[in-house]
Amino acid sequence: MIYTGESCFEVEIEADNNDITEHPHDDKPTPYECTVCHKRFMSKTGLKYHRERHTGDNVYSCSECEKCFSYQSSLRRHMNIHRSKFKCTECGKCFGGNSLLTLHRRSHSGEKPFECTVCNKRFTTSGNLAIHSRIHSGEKPYKCHMCDKAFSLSESLNSHIRVHTGDKPYKCLLCNKSFSQSSHLQSHKRHVHSNIRPYDCPYCGKLFTTNSELKYHVRTHTGAKPYSCRHCSERFTWHHQLKVHLLESHNEGTWLTCHICQRKFSQRGSLKLHIRRHEGVKPYVCCECPKRFYTSSELKSHQLVHSDYKQFCCGSCGKLFKRKVSVIPHFKRCCDQTGFCWNWFV
Repeated sequence: MIYTGESCFEVEIEADNNDITEHPHDDKPTPYECTVCHKRFMSKTGLKYHRERHTGDNVYSCSECEKCFSYQSSLRRHMNIHRSKFKCTECGKCFGGNSLLTLHRRSHSGEKPFECTVCNKRFTTSGNLAIHSRIHSGEKPYKCHMCDKAFSLSESLNSHIRVHTGDKPYKCLLCNKSFSQSSHLQSHKRHVHSNIRPYDCPYCGKLFTTNSELKYHVRTHTGAKPYSCRHCSERFTWHHQLKVHLLESHNEGTWLTCHICQRKFSQRGSLKLHIRRHEGVKPYVCCECPKRFYTSSELKSHQLVHSDYKQFCCGSCGKLFKRKVSVIPHFKRCCDQTGFCWNWFV
């Protein structure tokens, strides 16, 4: 395991001289590409210098914490952390260089000096702005060599490649389940092994494990329609609604057809789930019992049976329930009510 240069992340891939792709006549401004991480460089020298990140040549060890680095300059920057040379006066965190400290200070000040010329969204770094700009340009410079699928981020490509290799390097220490992405592991821990739901809806009080889940839910209250059609003035709350609209009204794209029953779908994920039900494949397994499910959402709903956490409350008597569907029969039967409104429940 090698700790590398500027960002001090761990690299588990080894490379040799054959991992370098040179395109000296490429019309792109950065014609030299590393085939390990697909990063591109303007010069052959820069590419060779970058290669050491993967090969582990000339490893330098820190005498304070025994971390290893590919470059001596990286070790010197790392030693600045131990010496507290570049220290944040707000939180006391130390950095290897002044530029990193300057960037960190923006997290306290909220400064975002880089602005998108298309949508005016602002960013703390030029790199984040460059990545964001690909949304407008549609640029996807990172391509999978196995299926030719393209990505806008190298991290997305690295995660995608694990679909082909089956590699699942992130393992849950509580149930030994493995995941291909660290974000999936963190989500698994929150949903399965923890009752912590720090994000609450300001409209109904429902709790969520992630901020993205909360933002998705809030649209049901606000009626926000962030997805707009490029051909007309129609706007939509959900992305799949926009895709169906483009297919039906503007003939943009193609319908995906089930080869078993000929049913049509606008999204590949929906078709994949539909075929899974035809074939009876249930890939999601409960870690508490042998039950299996077609979707992760079905598994999450089932896992509430094994949990003591109750988030739904009857607005009439205050009784708590694990699942929303359990509230309605209780409200009608035990509280002698003939009608109900979801606004009564939190």
